[in-house]
Amino acid sequence: MYQSFQDIIDIEKETGKSFWEIVRDNDCREMEITEEEAFRRMQAMYLAMGEADASYDPALSSASGLVGGDGEKLADARRKDSLLCGSFLGLVMEKAVKMGESNACMRRIVAAPTAGSCGVLPAVFLSLEEEKGYSKEEMAKALYVSAGIGGIIAQRASVSGAAGGCQAEIGAASAMAAGAVAFLLGGDGEAIAHAAALAMKNLLGLACDPVAGLVEVPCVKRNVIGAVNALTSADLANAGIRSKIPPDEVFDAMRNVGRMLPEDLRETGKGGLAATPTGIAFREGLKTF
Repeated sequence: MYQSFQDIIDIEKETGKSFWEIVRDNDCREMEITEEEAFRRMQAMYLAMGEADASYDPALSSASGLVGGDGEKLADARRKDSLLCGSFLGLVMEKAVKMGESNACMRRIVAAPTAGSCGVLPAVFLSLEEEKGYSKEEMAKALYVSAGIGGIIAQRASVSGAAGGCQAEIGAASAMAAGAVAFLLGGDGEAIAHAAALAMKNLLGLACDPVAGLVEVPCVKRNVIGAVNALTSADLANAGIRSKIPPDEVFDAMRNVGRMLPEDLRETGKGGLAATPTGIAFREGLKTF
């Protein structure tokens, strides 16, 4: 059993097993299933992400009318080659928005780690598979890495916006994706841990301030910054850059910051963007329906 990044790094050095294998082995022990069954389940999870992405419907809008169709706008801009970020990052952005919109429109998604942050991992993973030609097996291994990171965050801090703010949702998803990308790029446990830490440091203290209390604004668009942040953090880590604050301490700090956030910035829909005049007007307007 591991409770920290250092635990996994130590096991990696002692056994020669990869980060993903250590997470898989722990999964097998907890669920009392074979390695083959565990891997099949993880592959099914990844395939479900792909199916959710493929089933995006640009004609749908959420019940509130606040969300819908923006993913297709990004797709159109990417096809026209008008995005400053380029085709690959454009694809990542597109998929992140599409998945977030699908969630708001009550479509089937994979919470990774939450519904509000469901666009980060699929956007990064599916785009990398398409761009770099990784196999489904490699992507399932990367998903194990992200699951291990998510487990550490859940133990040391939180993956709940109500408990820790949006740093616990988009921040956690970004850290999970960053570590997984570092793995796909050939990084060991140390690189994976530092990629996750660098990603979280960039989003530390992010408020959870859903307009009208809905997981729509600003939640959907925040999936974009979580996905792009994951990629840049992985590149930093695999270039040899290390977080000056050890990874486990970064997530301990995340826990403490979450506790210090006022209730109005923890998913109550009372502070931040939700408390702006326009945010309040949206909330009051929805009461009439």
